[in-house]
Formats: sequence, C-alpha cells, structure tokens
Amino acid sequence: MPLPPCGLYRTLVSIGGAPAGSLVFFHNHGDPGPGIYLPAGWEGNRARFAEQGIPLPDLDLAEKLEPLPAEGLYRVTREFWCCEKHCRRFEPDLLVQLGYNGAGEAIVFVPEWWDGTLAFPERGFPVDRATRSALAPLKVAPVSRPPEGQLH
Repeated sequence: MPLPPCGLYRTLVSIGGAPAGSLVFFHNHGDPGPGIYLPAGWEGNRARFAEQGIPLPDLDLAEKLEPLPAEGLYRVTREFWCCEKHCRRFEPDLLVQLGYNGAGEAIVFVPEWWDGTLAFPERGFPVDRATRSALAPLKVAPVSRPPEGQLH
C-alpha cells in the first residue's frame, strides 16, 4: 500500500496514543519507520511538532489520516462569514493566515497593517472544511532569519 505524502493530517481514529481528532504531522519515512508527530506548541500561529514521533503500529492506519491544507498565507477567493452568527465577513482578495488547533480544526487569522508593519494576531476565527475551499495558498519566499537590523 502506498503511504500518503508527508504533511499535516487529522487523525480519524486513535493512533499510537493520539486520540481521534488530533492534529498530527505524518512522515512516510524515517527511523524506525512511518509515523505521526504531535504538536509540542505553537509559534506565530503555526504548530511546532515534537522531535520524537510515534511509529504507526500498522501501516493500514495511514488510511485513517485526513489530509489538511498546509499552514501559511492564503488569499480569500470568495466571500464568506466566519460562522452562522456572521461575526466576521471575509471579502475576496483578503490576506489571511491559516492555522490549526490541537483538534485539527482550521483557524483563520487576519493580519493587521499598522505603521508599515504587518502583524498577525494570536486569536483567529474557526472555519469549517467547506469554507477552507474559499482559500487559495500564496507563495511566499521563506528565509531562515530576518535580515539584520529588522524586526521579526
């Protein structure tokens, strides 16, 4: 059975001590083999995963991982509301950051532009699977550290 690609997933069943409905990072390779990694914390609205993974006790359990879109920056492609209460409207072309909580539920963070600085709040808006389809990933060149003399 071919294994899914490395990336973010939500467990659909309990796997190696991780309960169903957990955010995990799946590695389809490694020592001692394919496994899942649990979040160790969050930084900048992105999950940081434990260095020690949990090997899959049975490779068939890889079928019980629901793939999730990558964390990062996205563009809103069509208008939507955050919830049934219509607390926040998201307009087309709005820049947002997609992240997840420990249950693998998507959260959208809306950046704030102030005095030449783009900042992302620590609180966001939960969105469902259908709403995630209104987001298109943006390509942003990654750097290992900010240029010298600049804030991060």
